[in-house]
Amino acid sequence: MIDANPLLNLQAPLPFSQIRPEHVEPAIDELIALSRQRLDAMVRDTSAPLDFAHTLGQLETLTAEIDDAMTLVGHLESVATTPELRAAYNAVLPKVSRFQSQLAMDDGLWQLLQRYQKTAEAKALTGAKKRLLEQTLRAFRRQGAALPPDRKRELEILNDQLVNLTTKYSQQTLDARAAYELNVVDEARLAGLPASARQALKVDAERKGLPGWRLTLDAPSYLPVLTYADDRDLRRELYLAQSRLASHAPYDNAVLVPGILKLRQTKARMLGYKNFADYVAEERMAKSGAAIRTFLENIDRKARPAFAREREELQTFAASLGAALPLQPWDLAYYAEKLRQARYDIDQEILRPYFSLERVMSGMFDIVERLFGIRVTELRPGEPRFPDVWRDDVRYYEVVDIDGVVLGGFYADWYPHDNKRGGAWMNALLTGGPGADGFAPHIGLICGNMTRPLGDRPALLTHEEVETVFHEFGHLLHHLLSKTEFKSQAGTNVAWDFVELPSQIMENWCWERVALDLFARHIETGDTIDAAMFERLQAAKTFRAASATMRQVSFGMLDLLLHSVYDPAKDDDVLTYARGILQQYAAATLPNDYAMICSFGHLFAGPVGYAAGYYSYKWAEVLDADAFAKFKAEGVFSRTVGRDYVDKILSQGDSADPMALFVDFRGREPDPTALLVRSGLA
Repeated sequence: MIDANPLLNLQAPLPFSQIRPEHVEPAIDELIALSRQRLDAMVRDTSAPLDFAHTLGQLETLTAEIDDAMTLVGHLESVATTPELRAAYNAVLPKVSRFQSQLAMDDGLWQLLQRYQKTAEAKALTGAKKRLLEQTLRAFRRQGAALPPDRKRELEILNDQLVNLTTKYSQQTLDARAAYELNVVDEARLAGLPASARQALKVDAERKGLPGWRLTLDAPSYLPVLTYADDRDLRRELYLAQSRLASHAPYDNAVLVPGILKLRQTKARMLGYKNFADYVAEERMAKSGAAIRTFLENIDRKARPAFAREREELQTFAASLGAALPLQPWDLAYYAEKLRQARYDIDQEILRPYFSLERVMSGMFDIVERLFGIRVTELRPGEPRFPDVWRDDVRYYEVVDIDGVVLGGFYADWYPHDNKRGGAWMNALLTGGPGADGFAPHIGLICGNMTRPLGDRPALLTHEEVETVFHEFGHLLHHLLSKTEFKSQAGTNVAWDFVELPSQIMENWCWERVALDLFARHIETGDTIDAAMFERLQAAKTFRAASATMRQVSFGMLDLLLHSVYDPAKDDDVLTYARGILQQYAAATLPNDYAMICSFGHLFAGPVGYAAGYYSYKWAEVLDADAFAKFKAEGVFSRTVGRDYVDKILSQGDSADPMALFVDFRGREPDPTALLVRSGLA
């Protein structure tokens, strides 16, 4: 019976454990049919008044059920995939893509919106409603609504192809990562690795029924090896495996990337843009590919002298330890860590005992309660309101605002699994907000691949992992604290060079003494980080900052050039071209078969994603450094500044232009000086 399908009539608590692969296609078919009925009624009802409610108001809810169902299925496919679930997901993706394309190019709907645009009511709109009308009309034009019928059909086919290729890219990346393992049986090969890392690798091997130690390309395994392993051949083996990931059969994304780039370029030109970068940038703060390039080149110019010094400094230091020169890519993290320890007498492993995940989470919640007045409470399994989850180690929290309103809740899924994709991310599962019946709670999630608990010891994080937790929680707050009238403008539905502001600004509290003392306590003694160690941590904050900056610039520039100037008819094959670009920003010579773009999910795991938008991370760093300077000036726990930030940034979503929101909070446009100072480049 269709009524028993858990993907229909979704609401909190979400029915994760009830969703089975056989539910997916029937539910999506039913929901598409429902949306088609709504669309037909909306366009054909000539008796309905030509007003906001019967145009944009109805359009807001037209595909809500499809969107929610696909979000849940896509989430499960990324955190707990099975062959059956993947097959079901792949079966509905083209159907949803086709319907969305048809909706955006529906001539009746387009004509209705244009007629409404000419009414006196539409011309008198202000605020969020005016912005919604402008955004909607622009979105329809950008999706082909103004094209002639034959070109609409071409674009519809192109969109289907793009969804299929990018989905296959994403799934092959996940499969390639899951398929790789290196079973080490000689412990001598692990010399240099911290005891905690060796123990984690041993537990992972035992879990798989293997002798010795199991190494994978998941961050808790890969990074310690590249950073600490004395065995150069072992570092080289893992580095090459990572750099070639998903570039060979049976998971060959190298054959997919050219097709994805060609489809994106074709789409952009069909819609009247010079290239895909210009198409994407129009909706971003940057506005054009040229502006993005200028932005990245300015950062390059400021960072490159320091980058050259850092590169020479590392070569000299490594040589003093007897390293063969020139250093290879698999040597850089290893000798950089030794230089960090020599200079500052500190490393990430020394700090792990101070950063248990439990304390980090509780301290982070304490910080946002002090700043923003919101209260976060964990619900435990077995408690009345604990929701359905997709895996036993998933946790759930409720969030209440300063005025007692339940803003919503979120899931946290922190540990690696073979059927879960790599990296860390946040997602909005259900979008609530103010309504006629009061405030509807938002539901979201944060996921990561952190170091697991070992035996009786809790999960102990590096300081970088702590920053990742704060970063993703910042995205989550953007969703949970949203109070916009329209769901399409809620939370993280903002320009992608603005969306990283709420996430990146949260990382700043990981470096403030008064904030660290709330959660950075040794698991055995309960002591806070002592003054000398804290000073060394602060001193090391800008260690090799230019190298980190150039790494981000390299990804941003590669992304931009692939989507603006790359021409397969004139340039090298895409892997060679990409390697050539990245080499200009690299501190060591990259391997000839370097193929990181074959697993660069930010760019190729979706029809758009961060494609032509990777610069956003650096762009948002300018915003976050300048915004945090206001907290520094008035107190890092200032409730006044914190509530101002909530009211003017976090709660507003995309209800106003992002630059206007920033200026409203900061009192002026962003000043890049704060970022240069923070990075030690000024």
